[in-house]
Amino acid sequence: MKKILFSFAFLQCAYFSQAQDLQKPFSADTLYLPIEKAEALFLNQNLDLIAQKYSIDSAKATIITAKLYDNPEFDYSNSFYNSRDHQFFSPEMNIQVSQLIKLAGKRNKSIALAQSGVDIANFQFYDLLRTLRNVLRNDFYNIFFLQQSSKLDDLEIASLQKVVTAFEGQVQKGYAAPMDLLRIKSELYTLQAEHDDLLTSIDNLQSELKLLIKASPNIYIVPDADISSINRSIVSQASYQNLIDSAIANRPDLKVLNASIIFGNNNLKLQQAYATPDITILASYDRAGNFVPDYNSIGIGIPLPFFNRNQGNIKNAKIAVEQNKIQLESGLEKVKSEVSTNYQTALRTEKTLLSFDPNFDRDIKHLIEEVSIAFQKKNITMLQFLDFYDSYKQNVLQLNKLRFSKISALEQLNFSIGKDLFNLSNP
Repeated sequence: MKKILFSFAFLQCAYFSQAQDLQKPFSADTLYLPIEKAEALFLNQNLDLIAQKYSIDSAKATIITAKLYDNPEFDYSNSFYNSRDHQFFSPEMNIQVSQLIKLAGKRNKSIALAQSGVDIANFQFYDLLRTLRNVLRNDFYNIFFLQQSSKLDDLEIASLQKVVTAFEGQVQKGYAAPMDLLRIKSELYTLQAEHDDLLTSIDNLQSELKLLIKASPNIYIVPDADISSINRSIVSQASYQNLIDSAIANRPDLKVLNASIIFGNNNLKLQQAYATPDITILASYDRAGNFVPDYNSIGIGIPLPFFNRNQGNIKNAKIAVEQNKIQLESGLEKVKSEVSTNYQTALRTEKTLLSFDPNFDRDIKHLIEEVSIAFQKKNITMLQFLDFYDSYKQNVLQLNKLRFSKISALEQLNFSIGKDLFNLSNP
């Protein structure tokens, strides 16, 4: 029985050293990462963002193309064989220079269309940034709380393994019942299986986070998070209408839809301009091939718009404009719905967390300390002690889960309004 008491004394010490153990490094390749550093690495090294920036540069290149004037054309021809004089490459020669002149403001309209394309690329970049940043912050805090839960599992597994070893010796000597040993082993095996599932979840999140910040695959990230202000009331002080207005003003996906309408209108103007034919200015020189030896002339050429007046492209452009308007209307409704849902979720999680006694952590740790002392004094049985500890562990895990739920709800609300309004580090 002394071995059993020794094992539970070890378990008691583990409770008191839990806070210190949570600060110990995982491995030589551990990277302690504050959220500010994670975001800096993300902005500078994320490959998806870098690729999207090239899309902006590509869109800007279309403006350069739109600003360019059409090149003049030069035509040269020389007589190959003169049948009258029976001579190859006779002096007869013709030279012509032509220049296309675009009418109806096609050049300026093409520049405006290209510029609206750049605006769309810019807003798409910020929408991607908003989306990936939301994933980054959720992964960061999820890993943080799961690691706290993992450390708690490590403490219990190590303690239960010692208890199992001690009980096996006591059962062999007839001092303990085999049923008690089976109960402890069952508790241990269940905990180990749950712990393996937890570690798998952490590994998956680690992989995603490392991709976002382009970190080496062989490191282990330990988020360095300050959650001291997590019990502060934040969402309840915000105005719902202000959140809606912020979303409409700041959401980059809505800006993409607005820019698409501008793009469509500019394209419609350009397609309508194409209904006006362009003219070509000509200048030619003919040596020994006309009624005078050195014939020269100037002229113009213009297509006659009897049949093709760009009717199909104009109709498609009009349809695209109306389609973009409907998409914007749908996008506005979607944004309002998202803000409403995320606002209610954030309010609910904040209210639930605030309903917890601020001294809950301290009180429950004190309770498990008293229970441990009661067990050592043989005032409660070993199984009662295990039940008390399991209840303690479940409360800690639920509190970690609730705290992450609040942070996740705040981040999702920030995501839906397109602005970082709710942040634990801000007053």
